[in-house]
Amino acid sequence: MVVRQQRSGGGALAVCALAVAGVMTVGSGCSGPGGAGADGTGERAVSRAGPAASPASVVRRAAEALTAAGSAETRTSMETAAGGTRVTIRGQGAYDFREQLGRIKVLLPKDAAGAEDHRPITELLAPGALYMKNRGAGVPDGKWVRIDTTTLEDGNLVTGGVTDPTAAAELLRGAGKVTYVGRTELAGVPVRHYRGTADLGRAAREASPSSRGALTAAAKGFSTDSVPFDAYLDDEGLLRKVRHRFTFATEGPPVAVVSTMLLYGFGAPVSVELPPDADIYTGRVQQGRSGPEAP
Repeated sequence: MVVRQQRSGGGALAVCALAVAGVMTVGSGCSGPGGAGADGTGERAVSRAGPAASPASVVRRAAEALTAAGSAETRTSMETAAGGTRVTIRGQGAYDFREQLGRIKVLLPKDAAGAEDHRPITELLAPGALYMKNRGAGVPDGKWVRIDTTTLEDGNLVTGGVTDPTAAAELLRGAGKVTYVGRTELAGVPVRHYRGTADLGRAAREASPSSRGALTAAAKGFSTDSVPFDAYLDDEGLLRKVRHRFTFATEGPPVAVVSTMLLYGFGAPVSVELPPDADIYTGRVQQGRSGPEAP
């Protein structure tokens, strides 16, 4: 199955709204969507659910297990492909699942924003909000851009170039038609591999209150609710890796986005201080290097 957006985004590279300089409107949303890698499942997750637990019920508990674990370090990748063109955005940071706060450094590929070299973009993730620093596209140095993720057509599943770790896990609450692929190993950790599809509508209904708004927006923003995934959980029931596959309809060829999240270093300290209002840019963001500005 594929997920298709109701409104076209404008082009293959415009799908990664963060990577393609300036398709995002400050504080109001995004004019085009975007898209990232990890492994695991475990015996304790199965025992907690009962010996006869279905693969779907095991996967649906991933978000709860992460909240219990508290925090983790993360690496992400988001690959967009359309018409033979591929763009990969990578990120690395840490995330607090209890507070739903995270800091991730996002690395853009060469030429994704029309230049050879780009400073890393710092993203702060918070319930209902995405903050970006070193955004470019006319945003002054030292200033942050704040996006209300509940206004984004994809609920920030792909817009920021990084899938919010809570959103990635909460999306699995909508898991259905899940199969157990088998046992494997990820970075030396034994894990169980599950494959299936997640229903955005169900995930939104089952999500925690702080995640419900963004997932509800995503459920309304796509014409198809089903999101294919591969999930890997360790023997503690902790999600070690999840890969979601999105497909967007555009005016040109369909755009495929693979978002992957790897989790490790559980319990790592996470320090996130959200910027004060004085440091948030509220002006116009340029559409591109020489394009018009977004209102």
